[in-house]
Amino acid sequence: MALASYAMDVGLSRGRRYPEPPHPYRNDYARDRDRVIHSRAFRRLEAKTQVFTTRYSDHFRNRLTHTLEVAQIARTVAGALQLNADLAEALALVHDIGHPPFGHAGERKLDELLRPHGEHFNHNLQALRIVEQIEQRYLDFPGLNLTFEVREGIVKHSRDYDAAKFPALAEYLLDERPPLEAQLIDFVDEIAYNTADLDDGYEAHLVTIEMICAEVPLFARFYEEVERNHPRDLEKLKFNEVAKRVLDYLATNLIENTCNAVGASGVQCVEDVRRAPRRLAGFGASVAAENGALKKFLQTRLYSNPVIFSDRESSVKALSQLFHFYLEHPEAMPKAYTELALHTPKHRVVCDYIAGMTDHYLLRLHAELCRTGF
Repeated sequence: MALASYAMDVGLSRGRRYPEPPHPYRNDYARDRDRVIHSRAFRRLEAKTQVFTTRYSDHFRNRLTHTLEVAQIARTVAGALQLNADLAEALALVHDIGHPPFGHAGERKLDELLRPHGEHFNHNLQALRIVEQIEQRYLDFPGLNLTFEVREGIVKHSRDYDAAKFPALAEYLLDERPPLEAQLIDFVDEIAYNTADLDDGYEAHLVTIEMICAEVPLFARFYEEVERNHPRDLEKLKFNEVAKRVLDYLATNLIENTCNAVGASGVQCVEDVRRAPRRLAGFGASVAAENGALKKFLQTRLYSNPVIFSDRESSVKALSQLFHFYLEHPEAMPKAYTELALHTPKHRVVCDYIAGMTDHYLLRLHAELCRTGF
């Protein structure tokens, strides 16, 4: 399919940090996608929390299955907009590899633990560290040696940065907007987790259809239609149909509103997109409000549910204790990390080691080291 003039043409990529010869039948963004999929950090997402830890059930989404759902929506939306679907897919697949154990709660705790050392933890910037430094797969260069546009999208897909406050990120054109493929990622991420978390919460019997309809007008509107046409069908199947319609509604609006914004802006090429006064991808105002109501419901009724909260808090406490243990006993880490801690700030090495762990591995180490001593 021909790309729109404002799509990112792989032939115009700024390339890789370490030059490589082209592949005979894969373009550079497709190669980036494949490198992400074959990375250890990507595989570990299978055992990292999305909302429910596997101690609650192994039927719910984990960070890996969530990522695959994001990638599917990203390809669909990018294709509908005639954007570069390979780039969008690569960005979707890499967008969460910087997440530590226990989801956003683990991210907040690591940020808290780094602050006394004058640093912060951000899963997007950690993803950049992973693809630039931590992953070691190749003889000729450190990291995955991804293209500039993928690395830029890792940094900038969900926010803009003040160039003065982030001098270490200066190469990523902080004064410019990212290409549209990167701008889409935060929105397709929201579509994926809002609908999936609603599904998992319903499956866990923590939220009911009555609760959702009372507080999420978008869901209630579709449920009324489904109930009218299928009054005798199983409730779960009716829920599934409504969730599908909500996802389709949000994705369709993202496509249509982004297309309208691009047309109204007059952009003709990627450089026009980069120089635009604001980001062009996004929902329309009314749909953004409807999506906001869904997010608020999930925050108050699911993420703050005592069942989820207590499981999350005990897990995060284990993360904190293990972090302090390794600060005092760096020799307890694997040899490569122990040696790295001899000439790299110890807190940073400990953070990188813990951030890469899966939920179960962290809890197992915590049980072995922090409860029984070393």
